[in-house]
Amino acid sequence: MRLDVLRTVPGLVGGVLAGPDGLPLEMVGPGGDALAAELTSLGAVLERMGRRLGAGAVTRVAFTSERVEVVAVAGETFLLAAALQRGTDTRAAGQLLARLASELSDLPVLEHA
Repeated sequence: MRLDVLRTVPGLVGGVLAGPDGLPLEMVGPGGDALAAELTSLGAVLERMGRRLGAGAVTRVAFTSERVEVVAVAGETFLLAAALQRGTDTRAAGQLLARLASELSDLPVLEHA
């Protein structure tokens, strides 16, 4: 599994590799379904905001909630994300996600109607 490398990240709550439809292709830890669906929804909002501001595509997002730190990297055909316990340094997860993203060339591309 591609995401097994995330298991080495301290404080990992869960990780997901999702397709552009928000369905998880791979998961580690609990909550992968919810993480994939909600980040895909957030990605649509960020894409619209980037387009309206003329900023281009959003390819990385990180945020902190009451209990978790979330780091996500988006590609044209995928979304990679890791949720960590709040207060955990997210740099290692971000670096691993970026490396994984650069290796994801074998995912199918959806045809737009």
